[in-house]
Amino acid sequence: MLSILFFVLFMIPLAFLSNTYWLVQCMFFMVSFIFMMYLQPTSLFCYLSYFMGIDLFSFGLILLTFWVCALMVTASESINRFNYNPSFFMLNIFVLMMMLYLTFCSLNLFYFYLFFESSLIPTLFLIVGWGYQPERLQAGIYLLFYTLFASLPMLVGIFYLYSSNLSLMYFMFQEDFISNYLFYLVILFAFLVKMPMFLVHLWLPKAHVEAPISGSMILAGILLKLGGYGMVRVFKLIISLGNNLNIIWIIISLLGGFLVSLICMRQVDLKSLIAYSSVSHMSLVIVGIMTMTYWGFSGSYTLMIGHGLCSSGLFCLANISYERTGSRSLLVNKGMMNFMPSMCLWWFLLSSSNMAAPPSLNLLGEISLLNSILGWSWGSMLFISLLSFFGAAYSLYLYSYSQHGELYSGLYSCFNGSLREFILLMLHWIPLNFLILSGEYCMLWL
Repeated sequence: MLSILFFVLFMIPLAFLSNTYWLVQCMFFMVSFIFMMYLQPTSLFCYLSYFMGIDLFSFGLILLTFWVCALMVTASESINRFNYNPSFFMLNIFVLMMMLYLTFCSLNLFYFYLFFESSLIPTLFLIVGWGYQPERLQAGIYLLFYTLFASLPMLVGIFYLYSSNLSLMYFMFQEDFISNYLFYLVILFAFLVKMPMFLVHLWLPKAHVEAPISGSMILAGILLKLGGYGMVRVFKLIISLGNNLNIIWIIISLLGGFLVSLICMRQVDLKSLIAYSSVSHMSLVIVGIMTMTYWGFSGSYTLMIGHGLCSSGLFCLANISYERTGSRSLLVNKGMMNFMPSMCLWWFLLSSSNMAAPPSLNLLGEISLLNSILGWSWGSMLFISLLSFFGAAYSLYLYSYSQHGELYSGLYSCFNGSLREFILLMLHWIPLNFLILSGEYCMLWL
């Protein structure tokens, strides 16, 4: 595991050389392909070194991190073209990538917490440094304070765990908190805010709307997955408490997912709509993990990978429209089929993946989550059906409103995407729809 870490560490000087933007992008793809060879389809920890190691759950998320970071560089070409501090931007991505890599590699809960919080700082720099509107400062403060408010109690919980357990290694965890409700709350709440769960989700749409395209991609692709990953890791400590109390979070998430789907139908800002749809998808992941079943864990893992690629791709599409029209409003971005005919196909492919159409990974994840949630209780049937229905509804709303209708009069008649943009979208869509062919890696890992 240290080999990959040193690979990334020694790439950092490249950020300070001139004209190395595309070289760095190639190196990112290279580290992704090298890391693919590390595949270990097992729930046991492999490649152990110092405090690091991976099992399949962290393998998929690390690979997603490298892949999304490479695509972030591809998408942020305007930073290089207009010379908006490209070297500091690169340095930022390197630091973020290292923090996320170390977060998913850590075998120790305290190290996990340390890097989990550290990944916040480069993200904040991305939003505040390269965002578009002056409101980005407020969005950065929302992001910081929501996360810190929930995380500090968790730190106290970790210290308490160490004092009673004398170890913070994942594989040394044993459950002896049978009636400690406060511990259950502090250890989970930080992850629920990061996911984000409905009621504590307000920082996410704000951060997405103000972030540059690279910020949105890493936020939707990886940072939302930290919560799910953390929950899976700590549930070993709180199984019996979870059996009694998980119903609270399941009800909030099912109800919240449905309400957020309704909110999606009212959005007129492209990025805002995609951000709210992320909250809706993540509520399903929360419910899946909270059922504490095998189906739930593997389904939430699959949906996390699928959503990371799909959401990131949709943000890229929204950004491509934004670069052409100078606006993210659906009122200006309508009739795009006339303006960018070939992009229409990509809008269709990614919108359909967003509503879990076959053959996307989202479908595999949602079917599995459906099984786990209905196995947990038949009473959740109503909200599951509403969630699925409105998930399709807002994806169709996004697609039809942006592609059909009369073209905004301020635009030229036709202006297609560049080769870079088509490659960028293809690299989102191909793994999203071809990974289902080796679905056993997602589903049969315990």
